[in-house]
Amino acid sequence: MRIARSTLVQPGTNMPYGVVAIALSFLVFAYSARFGQASILLYYALWFPLVLVDYRRVLGNYVKYLWLFAFAVFTILSIFWSVAPSVTARAAIQYFTHVVCALIAVRVIDIRTLTLGGVAGVGIVLIYSILFGYYQYDTLDGTYSFVGAFASKNQLGFYASLGIYFAYAAVIILGERRLWMFACGGVGLLAAYCLLASQSATSVLTTAVIVGLSLGMRVILFLSPHHRKMLFIGAAVFGVIIAVAGVYLGAVDLVLGLFGKDSTLTGRTYLWEQGIEAAAQHPFFGVGYQAYWVQGFSEPERLWEEFFIGSRSGFHFHNTFIETTVETGFIGLLLLVSVLVIAFGGHIGRLLGDHRNDESYVLFGVAALLVVRAFVEIDILNPYHVGSFLLYFTAGKLALARPVQQITPLVYYDHMRLAR
Repeated sequence: MRIARSTLVQPGTNMPYGVVAIALSFLVFAYSARFGQASILLYYALWFPLVLVDYRRVLGNYVKYLWLFAFAVFTILSIFWSVAPSVTARAAIQYFTHVVCALIAVRVIDIRTLTLGGVAGVGIVLIYSILFGYYQYDTLDGTYSFVGAFASKNQLGFYASLGIYFAYAAVIILGERRLWMFACGGVGLLAAYCLLASQSATSVLTTAVIVGLSLGMRVILFLSPHHRKMLFIGAAVFGVIIAVAGVYLGAVDLVLGLFGKDSTLTGRTYLWEQGIEAAAQHPFFGVGYQAYWVQGFSEPERLWEEFFIGSRSGFHFHNTFIETTVETGFIGLLLLVSVLVIAFGGHIGRLLGDHRNDESYVLFGVAALLVVRAFVEIDILNPYHVGSFLLYFTAGKLALARPVQQITPLVYYDHMRLAR
């Protein structure tokens, strides 16, 4: 029996290949620093050859959606004013090709395949971390925490957060049963263990917030689209009021105290101040993409020494907005943040306006996780990172034309269940 090549690029029918591709991509994103260049070549080999199968379907037409490429192109242009042109050139090309791979995945991977591939990929990543991971002493807060096979507990915590969310999405949102339900349960428990062992306050809090938002949205979706929007706006306003009141009443310090943190977030507020000062020196174009944290430059050397970073690498300002402004200025910040905001707002709009939209329901949670973490991490700024891959996948889905549904919500639900 011959299998048509088009099945490799047809969303839904290519689920076996898609799950493997997503899972292996997650593994590469997690441990490319350990596995070396061969793992990066594997990542490219998973996505670029699909262009040869059906280039029209795989590449599509993004002429109307240049905003998806704007920041990646700007990183390449920053070579011309970078203080470290060779570093910027290499990183910018990597980021651009990484974005292309994510947008190829947009056109060939459906939401069920992404979710199950995410569950499988995170499961592999966490099992590897448990088998070959280690505990690391944090000089700043004087504690030991499990970092797995990563160099940072926050990265282990991020994958654990993704594991919990994708397991939740697969079972609760997409309604997976039988074997995948048990797999999601196992990965969810494994992710919860790694999340607690990492002692990453950032990851624990963001995971709680995202799962809470997703559950809250589930309640809102019981209403008609018109009433959903009214309730969502009211809930959003109420949430902002509560957040502001919590800041002034000391709730933030109380929550941080539960994790053994103080109001400086273990030195992050000082680091943010240093980043703002650095950004003010080159406010419009920055110093060049990834051209700040370069060995031999006085300022990063000083910060590495102050924060006891002996490797003199893998450090950043722990804030996407500050880091982006330092490297690419306000112009780069605007281009990157626009992708993040459109991804988040676009899926909220679809979720509230459509009778049923599982794709936007799942991607709303992914986008919300990236938005929340952007204030304390730089998940969407680097190539070969699961955060930037998910950002462009989430945003890219908004660029695809949606088929018009002429069926009732109940019939649509039954149709989707039978189609599996």
